[in-house]
Amino acid sequence: QVQLVESGGGLVQPGGSLRLSCAPSGNICGFNRRGWYRQAPGKQRELVATIASAGNTDYADFVKRRFTISRDNAKNTVYLQMNSLKPEDTAVYYCNFRRDYSGSVDPGYDYWGQGTQVTVSS
Repeated sequence: QVQLVESGGGLVQPGGSLRLSCAPSGNICGFNRRGWYRQAPGKQRELVATIASAGNTDYADFVKRRFTISRDNAKNTVYLQMNSLKPEDTAVYYCNFRRDYSGSVDPGYDYWGQGTQVTVSS
């Protein structure tokens, strides 16, 4: 079974930076997209950034030019570098590995981590 473990969250002041990591275990064959989502209290989970197997990236408008998604192919680890953090970035951040086709997710290839808390406050 696939397991995803996020780390790197914490408390940071506005304008600061954090780097989140997502370390997978198990059989990770068959996935073609990896990404980060976030959920703030009282709000729905929303997409932050994704990266396809070919390296193509996609970002939510609210994080463009501030966040960068990347991966280490040797470790199969996915990262989210977050710069110029704002209080509205406060949320639990979740890692996701999936296989999709034109936006349709294969239910047999859709896994989530437990989340890591990011708090931006002065």
